Amino acid sequence: MKTIYSSIRQDWFSNVRGDLLAGLVVALALIPEAIAFSIIAGVDPKVGLYASFSIAVIIAFTGGRPGMISAATGAMALVMVTLVKDHGLQYLLAATVLTGVLQIAAGFLKLGVLMRFVSRSVITGFVNALAILIFMAQLPELTNVSWVIYAMSAAGLVIIYGFPYLTRAVPSPLITIVVLTGVAMALKLDIRTVGDMGALPDRLPIFLLPDLPLNLETLKIILPYSATLAVVGLLESMMTASIVDELTDTPSNKNRECVGQGVANIATGFIGGMAGCAMIGQSVINVKSGGRGRLSTLVAGVFLLLMVVFAGDWVARIPMAALVAVMIMVSIGTFSWSSIRNLRAHPPTSSIVMIATVIVTVSTHDLAKGVFVGVLLSGIFFAHKVGRFLRIDRSSEDDGRVRVFSVVGQVFFASSQAFIAAFDFREAVQRVRIDVSRAHFWDITAISALDTVVLKLKRDGTEVEVVGLNEASTTLVDRFGVHDKPGAVEQVLH
Repeated sequence: MKTIYSSIRQDWFSNVRGDLLAGLVVALALIPEAIAFSIIAGVDPKVGLYASFSIAVIIAFTGGRPGMISAATGAMALVMVTLVKDHGLQYLLAATVLTGVLQIAAGFLKLGVLMRFVSRSVITGFVNALAILIFMAQLPELTNVSWVIYAMSAAGLVIIYGFPYLTRAVPSPLITIVVLTGVAMALKLDIRTVGDMGALPDRLPIFLLPDLPLNLETLKIILPYSATLAVVGLLESMMTASIVDELTDTPSNKNRECVGQGVANIATGFIGGMAGCAMIGQSVINVKSGGRGRLSTLVAGVFLLLMVVFAGDWVARIPMAALVAVMIMVSIGTFSWSSIRNLRAHPPTSSIVMIATVIVTVSTHDLAKGVFVGVLLSGIFFAHKVGRFLRIDRSSEDDGRVRVFSVVGQVFFASSQAFIAAFDFREAVQRVRIDVSRAHFWDITAISALDTVVLKLKRDGTEVEVVGLNEASTTLVDRFGVHDKPGAVEQVLH
C-alpha cells in the first residue's frame, strides 16, 4: 500500500508547479497542430481537437511513460487520408476503435520488448528526421509572407532563448505566446492566427457510436487501416518513450504504454476523434518546459479542451508566428547535433544506419518506413559483423590419419557458407573429428551446414565424429539435423 501511494505521489504530485505550467504551454502548441492534422486527414478540425483532448487525458492515467504527450499526430493522419476519402468519417471512427483493440492486444502480448531490437543509431536517425520534419512543417508559415511575420518569429525565438537568463520560474515558450499575442492585438497586426486555420469547437464532445453497418464487409474495409495505424502509433510511441526516458533519466513501461494507447484510441473513437499516438515534438516541449509527471499530460488535455470551447475567441487570436517560434525551438532542441560531429568517430555502419533512417523518413514523411529501413540495415550489418567472427583451426593426430577441425565462433545463416568452405572434401583421411566445444549453432541454416559437411565427408568413406555440442546446439541438431540419421548420405546427397 505504501509503495502504491509513493508511486502515485511520484507520478502525479512530485512536480505540480512545473507540470501545470508545462501542460499549459503544450495545450497552446497542440491546438494548431491538431487542426493541421485534421486538415491532412480530410476531416473537420474538431475531430483532431477532440482526439487530442481525449488521448492526452486518458493516457495520463493509462500510459506507461509519465510526462509524455499523446494526441492526434501527422504520421497517423497520413494513414487515414484514403480511408476518409473513400468511405467517410464514420469508417475512420470505427477504424480508430479497432486500432485501440489491436494496440491493447499488442500490450498483452508484450510486444513492447521489441524496442530492444531498435539500435541507438536508428533512434538517433528517427530523432533527427523528426526534427527536420518539424522544421519543414513550419515553412508554409514562413513562405511568401510579409516582413512582420519574420520579425514576430525572430522576436519569439529571442524571448524563448533569452528569457531563461532572467528567470526560469515560467516557461519561456508560454511567455513567448502571451507576449506576441499581446503585441499582435495591441498593434492590430494583419497576420495569420490560429483562428485562420479552422473553426474551433464550441461544445464539449459527446459519446456516440460510429454510424455504419457492423458486418464482415465493414471489418474488411477498416482492418488494413487499423493494423497500419496500430503499428505506426505504437512505433512512434515506443520511440518517443525511449527519448523521454533519456531526457529525464527515468524508465518507462513499454507494454503498459501499448495498452494505454489502445484504451485512449478506443475512447477517442467513441467521442468523434481520430486515432493518435505519442508526439515527440510536444513531449520535448513538455520536458523542456519543466513537465515531468502525469499531471502535465492531464493538464495539457484538459486545458486544450477548455481553451478551445470556453476561450476560443482568445485562442483564435494567437499569431501563428508565436507557435512557429516554439516549434522551431523544438526542432533545434530535438536534433542531435552531436550525431553530426560523431559521423567520423562512430563506426561507418552506425553512421550509414542513422543517415539512411533520416533520408527515408524525410523523403517519405513516414516515420515507420524510416525506422523499418534503419532496423533492417542494423540487422544486416550486425549479422555480417558477427558472421566474420568464425575461426576453424586444423590439426592432425595419429600420424595424419585423424584430422581435427576446431570450430570457434558463431555459426548461423551469415557464417554458414564460411563454415562449409573451411573443409577440404578432396582430402583423403580415415577419420575426421569436428570439435565444436567453442562454437554455437544458432539456426536451421547452421544445422544444415553441419549436415552438409558431415554427409559430404561420409560420402567419401571418412569416419566423422562431432564433439562438444552445447545443450542448445544439441537440441537443434536432434530436431532438425539429418547427418546422424540412417540412410542420410544417400537421401540428401543423391
